[in-house]
Parts: sequence; structure tokens; C-alpha cells
Amino acid sequence: MKVTESSSHYENLEKMGVTQLLQHINEEDHKVAPAVKEKLEAIAAFVEQLVPRMKEGGRLFYIGAGTSGRLGILDASECPPTYGVPHDWVIGLIAGGDAAIRKAVENAEDDPEQAWKDIQAYGFSELDTVIGIAASGTTPYVIGGVKKAREKGLLTACITCNPESPLAKSVEYPIEVVVGPEFVTGSTRMKSGTAQKLVLNMISTTVMIKLGRVKGNKMVDMQLSNAKLVDRGTKMIVEATGLDYPTAQQMLLTHGSVRNATEFYYQNRDKA
Repeated sequence: MKVTESSSHYENLEKMGVTQLLQHINEEDHKVAPAVKEKLEAIAAFVEQLVPRMKEGGRLFYIGAGTSGRLGILDASECPPTYGVPHDWVIGLIAGGDAAIRKAVENAEDDPEQAWKDIQAYGFSELDTVIGIAASGTTPYVIGGVKKAREKGLLTACITCNPESPLAKSVEYPIEVVVGPEFVTGSTRMKSGTAQKLVLNMISTTVMIKLGRVKGNKMVDMQLSNAKLVDRGTKMIVEATGLDYPTAQQMLLTHGSVRNATEFYYQNRDKA
């Protein structure tokens, strides 16, 4: 029996009141962060290998099915606006293609050949890295993808919530975050999904920091895609330079990013 499929610790959920249900879900959620903490060394070992590859031009692929695939796409899609990086630095792929982001595609995850085909559509090099995401650790789409990637010389890792899974045995850097049975038996969008999201946050954030996309603790390369982000960037410039808000905002809009605006300011101030 897979841990992710084992029976919930709670019975007769339909007979519980709303507050009781929420309390028990929250109790289970409290188990996730400690489980992730136990795997920090495994995550660090992988990231230490990932960073230099990306510095040399390698890309990061996430492959998954269902919730796991959607979480990978979510993390990948947030890297360009947050860190100002190209859309092909981090790529999320889901079994069944983009249609599966919103609706399940029947049998899509059962094809062990499709993930590698999906990766090949982007081209690949030995500098690229593939992370297979599967709570169960048994998804054919994911296992087939990482096996082929490893065979071709790409760096491989996985995020799974079952110990000793076929997926973990197929990669160089397995990250096995075992969070126990779900509150609703087998509903891995819950604790397992939360654990996967936490690990993805750690990986992509640490990589982007090490690639120089953060200065101090600020997203100095973020895209200025809405008024909120323009305001945030303007305040960063005010804080860094001491300029008044209108001047800082004009500099931001002129130079396109907090990094460019502040660098321009200090270069010209020093010349003056």
C-alpha cells in the first residue's frame, strides 16, 4: 500500500461539522513543513548541481500529471514575471498538454513515451535538467520522461510523497517528502500537493537568487506588468536611492526595471 493511498486517520467525515473539518485539515497541514524540513539536505544537494548548469545556459523542465503537473506549470509560469527571465528558462509540462491544465485528459499519464516527446519539442542539451513531479511516484508519463532524460545525459530529480518509489529509483536526486495519509483518502492535491509546492518554491527561488536575479531581498528584475508592481518597484527605488516617489517612478518606467534604474542612478551620481 502506498502511503499516499493509505486510509485517512479520520472516519465519518460527512458527519463532522464545518469547524471540526477545518480543524482536522489544519492539523494535517501542520505535518507538511516538518516533512519538507527533513529533506533539506536532499534538496540542497540537487540545487548545488542545478545552479552551475543553468549558469551555463541549461534549462529546467518540470514534468507531471494532474495536480503535480499543474504545480510545475504554476512554478514555471511565475519565474518570468517575478525574476524577469525568459519564458524558456523554466518550462512546465503536463501529461495531456495545455488542455489538461483545466480538465483531466483521459489516460494521458499512462504513456511512458510522451514526456520525452514533449521535452524534445523544446530541443534539449546535456545542460538541461528534468524534475519529475508525482505524489505517487508511479506515474508512467513522469517515470518514462526522467528515465529517457537521464539516458540522454540530462540531470534528473524528482519530488514524490511515497518512499522507495519507482520514480525515486529512476533519478539521480530523489526528493521524497512523506507527509502521511491524506485527510480525504488518496486526495493528493491536499498535503502532498502542498509539500510539492513548498519544494518547488525552494528550488526555483534559490536558483534564481544564485543566478543573480535578486538583489538584497528584492525582485529587482520583476516585470512591470501592472500598477501594483510599478508601485512596488518605485518604492524599491525610493528606498535604495532616497529619490522622491515621482522621480523614482519616472526612472523605473524609463529604464524598465528596478535594477536598471538604480544602476543608472548610481553610475550617474558617481560621475557627478
